[in-house]
Amino acid sequence: LSFPRLSPAIIVRIQRDNQLLLAHNHRFPKGRYSILAGFVEPGETLEEAVEREVEEEVGIRIRDIEYFASQSWPFPNSLMLGFTAKYAGGEIRVDDEELSHADWFSVDNLPDLPPVISISRQLIDAFLERQRRQSDDEG
Repeated sequence: LSFPRLSPAIIVRIQRDNQLLLAHNHRFPKGRYSILAGFVEPGETLEEAVEREVEEEVGIRIRDIEYFASQSWPFPNSLMLGFTAKYAGGEIRVDDEELSHADWFSVDNLPDLPPVISISRQLIDAFLERQRRQSDDEG
């Protein structure tokens, strides 16, 4: 009896008021932005991985980490676990190793986003839908 090897990765949507933190990875097509992601290190919880990746990639603090959904990932033995979090403080400091730019974006100034089938886009679309509903309720 053998058990499958699994390499978990996290992806996190970070919200500050009515804005999302989106970043351009060096591997992305020109102009494409997404939310932050990274692999879980041995010995850390998923939540610790979320906090560590955010700190390493953009240097900010987050709070209220919540599970969103999971998706198999196009690499062998990988599972992407999606989370949401809220901004808790700090200024964006981009880790040039993986990212070329990161910033806060609102519904009316979004860059090119990942394909609809991706969990990153599902996380982004859930935020956008909630923002539109709030806007409709207020209007």
